Amino acid sequence: MGKTCRILLLFTTAISLAAVNANSQDAPSLGDLARQQRQQKAAPGKDAKPPKVITNEEIPEHTEAASLHRTGTQENAIQGSSNGPKISAEQWRSQIVAQKNQVSSLQNQIDELNESIRFAPANCVANCVGWNERQREKQQHAERMQAQLEEQKKRLDDMQESARKQGYGSSVYDP
Repeated sequence: MGKTCRILLLFTTAISLAAVNANSQDAPSLGDLARQQRQQKAAPGKDAKPPKVITNEEIPEHTEAASLHRTGTQENAIQGSSNGPKISAEQWRSQIVAQKNQVSSLQNQIDELNESIRFAPANCVANCVGWNERQREKQQHAERMQAQLEEQKKRLDDMQESARKQGYGSSVYDP
């Protein structure tokens, strides 16, 4: 019985290998599939959209650059409004409130950043130089944000002054 089992086992193994080999010859190889995929990607159709490029300004870490862009648009609205048609009281109030919120938010970010700055003590043992370098970077970032805050406050003052010059009361330019 042992010899018959071995022969039967060899026979089924041989048939299985033949079936697997036959199936593998019908299907394209993995390398061929990869080449085909690359070629399809290299030659997109006419209706394919170009890939979206994300810049540093769109990343939340760089909010100061994005806020500069937004406030530049607000500044253009202010400059155009003092010479052009009169802006409604509600529009002034909403712009001024938005600018005040932006100033407040930036001040909070600066405060949080300043609170997180902690230089390594004199008895530091490991990685002190790297730690202190990171803290100096935070300090420089806080200084840049502080300069931006001053610009934002100046813009707020300019907005309030423009609204006052258009004849609106303090309820509009100092809500």
